[in-house]
Amino acid sequence: MTVVRRPRAVLGRHRPWPLCRQCTGVALDMGSARTRAWVAGRGMILDVPTVTFPGVGAVYPIQRGSIVDTQGTARMLDRLLGHRLPRFARPLVVVTAPVLDGFAYRAEARTAVEVLRPRSVLTVPSARAVALAAGADLSRPLLVMDIGAHLTEVVLLVDGAVFDARRTALGTGDIDESTPAARIGEAVADMTTSMLRQDDTSFTVDALGRGPLLAGGGALRPEITCRLTNRLHVPLRAVPAPHTAALRGAAKLLEAAHSHPSTTGTDPPDGHPH
Repeated sequence: MTVVRRPRAVLGRHRPWPLCRQCTGVALDMGSARTRAWVAGRGMILDVPTVTFPGVGAVYPIQRGSIVDTQGTARMLDRLLGHRLPRFARPLVVVTAPVLDGFAYRAEARTAVEVLRPRSVLTVPSARAVALAAGADLSRPLLVMDIGAHLTEVVLLVDGAVFDARRTALGTGDIDESTPAARIGEAVADMTTSMLRQDDTSFTVDALGRGPLLAGGGALRPEITCRLTNRLHVPLRAVPAPHTAALRGAAKLLEAAHSHPSTTGTDPPDGHPH
């Protein structure tokens, strides 16, 4: 998890949301197909196409897990959220990010989010956010399969941290006559098998025994899940409302971080920074 410190306008500890009047919290899940936002005290307020309109025609600033137009992303966030936040708010913002190529994504996302004048920006791997949304036991190895519209990731979490990951630039938005849904299931199964073969620990085996956690729109496609079941011969566990799982996990992290010294700029009671 990456934390960007910002000066605080008001010192002192925060009250629980929504009672806290001196700050605002925003969780963001920006994918190539949809952008979703959660605001503290209000819940999910946005679930819209990821698109901006700089002039004539529409521009898609995020493509297959990469922010290809940072300024376009900033314009989109300003258009969608600028009027929804208190005028002088300095929000604490949590942004989900793909696991692979996540460093570049995080850097571009932090630049784009500046349009919201954030007090602090935190990023969280989407797979970890999914696990948080599911209330998964992170003390044990966990396999997360996030099948989105244009990007699919298979991520092995160990003690809550990314241990291994695979990705493919395929998703439910690519399904047509030339790319049947079963092909995505095959791709996920192949990535999982590759991970299993290259793991010289027991983590992948243990995680498969627990049953992979499914998120994203692909979790609702029986053509994909049946192919996975037939190939892997393990139980599959779909997260409730899998489309919004990453956002809900980011919202949980946002609430936990709300009063943490690393984001408020205050010291803990014992005087030792965490």
